[in-house]
Amino acid sequence: MNITTVKLFLEVAEAGSLSKVAARRQTVQSHVSRQITDFEQQCGGRLFRRTGRGVELTEQGARAASRLRAWLQATEQLEQELREEAGQLMGEVRLGIIPSAAHPLVTHLFTHLRAAHPAIRLNVAEAQGSELDAMLDSGAVDLAVLFRYSKPTGSDERQLCVAHTFLVAAPGDVLTQAPTVNFSTLKGLALVLPRRPSHWRNALDETARGLGFRLEPVAEADSLTVQKELVARTPGLYSVLGPYSIASDLKAGRVQASRLVRPELCRHVALSFPRQGKLSPACRVVALTLERLVESWGDQLTEP
Repeated sequence: MNITTVKLFLEVAEAGSLSKVAARRQTVQSHVSRQITDFEQQCGGRLFRRTGRGVELTEQGARAASRLRAWLQATEQLEQELREEAGQLMGEVRLGIIPSAAHPLVTHLFTHLRAAHPAIRLNVAEAQGSELDAMLDSGAVDLAVLFRYSKPTGSDERQLCVAHTFLVAAPGDVLTQAPTVNFSTLKGLALVLPRRPSHWRNALDETARGLGFRLEPVAEADSLTVQKELVARTPGLYSVLGPYSIASDLKAGRVQASRLVRPELCRHVALSFPRQGKLSPACRVVALTLERLVESWGDQLTEP
């Protein structure tokens, strides 16, 4: 088995699209398709079924993907251990991360790794929590920084910090001038909220229902940037966001925010590991560096 080809096969399986993988790799779709066809011939049968929306695994492909992920992980781990024994810590670490934590956390992580372990390569995937969980389960990422709605207790997760929730508005807004505002104040407000399905949207809707009212979004957007831009440019429009997605905007005076209380909506930022499989030495170094960074910032995802 050729490691490069196996990685390509698993990447296509995860993306469900030859064109997406070709775009990521900055090549043409026909080149990716030809490599996959050659690999299917090597494996003795079709691994993918072409659909109108892309490709999906056949039964044989699903069995192959499951076994090849384990094989690839064991092979890469052996390679890492041999290099470690030779005194050189190196290799690729695939890190999944929620958008609001991508900067400055990843920026500082990269700087620390370049100084202490320049042979470790970061491969960063930005996605939402449910997608990151799926990527962990499939072996598409080695580690993930994501939100949880309760404090992590299992051996496969460690809590990094806690994130409170804020009502965000344009500068000069009267409602958000106070340090805190009750959640019930959201009744009747013009809101821009994340689209369904979304764990965060569900949590907001359920909190409102528990207080006897419904949230009334006038706009919905998955993008945190879009939500903030709409609020910053539209007096009387509000959004409900975490502290890390608005930190730079607050500092620049583009928005203002008040912490939501009664009840407080807290999310736990967790460093999550695969539920099966052993971490490579490079992954352990990246995980430890992440934890030390957050701790040095006073258990926050941004610098003091």
